[in-house]
Amino acid sequence: MNTNKPTTLLLSASLLMLAACAPNTQAQTAQTTPAQPTPAKTTPVTPPATTPPSASAFTPVKPLSDKPVREFAKAAQVIDPAKTYRAVLKTEKGDVTVELNAKAAPVAVNNFVFLALNHFYDGTRFHRVIDGFMAQGGDPLSADPAQKNRWGTGGPGYSFSAENGNGLKFDSAGVLGMARAASLDSQGSQFYITVAPADFLDGQYTVFGKVIEGQAVLDKLTRNDSGNGPIAGKAADELKSVEILVSGGS
Repeated sequence: MNTNKPTTLLLSASLLMLAACAPNTQAQTAQTTPAQPTPAKTTPVTPPATTPPSASAFTPVKPLSDKPVREFAKAAQVIDPAKTYRAVLKTEKGDVTVELNAKAAPVAVNNFVFLALNHFYDGTRFHRVIDGFMAQGGDPLSADPAQKNRWGTGGPGYSFSAENGNGLKFDSAGVLGMARAASLDSQGSQFYITVAPADFLDGQYTVFGKVIEGQAVLDKLTRNDSGNGPIAGKAADELKSVEILVSGGS
């Protein structure tokens, strides 16, 4: 990670909070990450050795709808905690596969899976990609170019609380986190994936997954935000669809 970050990235929390909408209000506060101070050196926690399921053990989960549904009163319970879930994010630059951590963040994982199975994310865009930091998407408004001035403020029609005390860290590239506004209760549909370690986010935002394949695809996404705001002339890459895979359980 480049430690010589431009001062334009050292922004206030109000500008860089990863936003999620309050229910039924389409709040105009963009969901962003907090300020980016120079990260303190930490010693990564080594997780216990485990044998992950092989790719062949995973099968696709049948969608809950046949076309995008982008507003709900709440997320229905759709995951089985005894099983392991992955999501394949099919972008216009290639596929990114993330392993979802339902044990550490069961609410966030269930929410993401529920929305994906309803094609909620189909056609949305990575509306905020900052070089050396993260790629943010999941705003339903970003599916509509006519709503571009509101991208970053949309949500699924409800919100839920952060699981920010689950012990997972933003200690590498490829960490999947939930976006939110200032309130810990403002998570909705927006998410972000780090492209470099970002341990200054630890304990503030919900970590609910990790990239296991396709990090190079994230590196190809158009950097369209300077940290101060959108970069003129830089497009937002499309998230064509999200496929949910499952393995294990009884």
